Formats: sequence, C-alpha cells, structure tokens
Amino acid sequence: MPGLALEGYRIVECGDMVAAAYAAKLMADMGAEVIKIETPAGGDPARQRGPFPGKIPHPEKSGLFLYLNTNKRGVTLNLEDQRGQDIFQGLIKQADLFIHNVHPTRMSALGLDYERGTRVACAT
Repeated sequence: MPGLALEGYRIVECGDMVAAAYAAKLMADMGAEVIKIETPAGGDPARQRGPFPGKIPHPEKSGLFLYLNTNKRGVTLNLEDQRGQDIFQGLIKQADLFIHNVHPTRMSALGLDYERGTRVACAT
C-alpha cells in the first residue's frame, strides 16, 4: 500500500481559529506531521466555540477545535519570552513549512518575520 502524499513532511502551525488550522489539517490528513503551537493564555480561541456535547462549553470538547486539529500534535509556547522563542526556532529549523495566520503587525514581535529566516505560508 503506498504512503500518503505528504508523509515525511513536518509542518509547524501557529494561528487562531480557522484559516491556519484548516490549511494545516488538510496537510495532516494527507500524512504530514503537523505541530500546532498554542498560547499559554487559553490556547486557540476555537476551543471556546461550539458545538459542545450537551451544549456545555469545555475547551477540550469543542467540535470546531477537534475537527480542525485532528491528526496533529500540539505544544503550548509563549512566543513573547526567550525560552518560547528558542523552542519555536528549534521547531522551525526542523520543519519543511510554517503556516500561520498571525496579523502582520504582530509577526515581527513574535519572531515570525521573513528577515529572521522563518519560512512562512500565510493562511488568511
């Protein structure tokens, strides 16, 4: 049986809600290893969106979040501190592609700018 189309590729995803998460989900579904980065302050806001089982909100049971993030690995990083940046840069060096939907005015502050050598695919 042949492997999946993107098997062997590593992708790092950083973003909120749907755009970056959906793009990375499609790649994960095609066999890529996707590592999703979430902030320590509550994670991806999609965790707060329903539907929820029994209509009881819970960050681990959001239907939207679970749909968008199947087949992915996750890590919580604070990209605003040096330790988080060091870990992030290590992940990027091992990645074939970086997908994000961070607003351009925040990109440089979070180390996501082209000048730092980050390979960027912007999902909007």
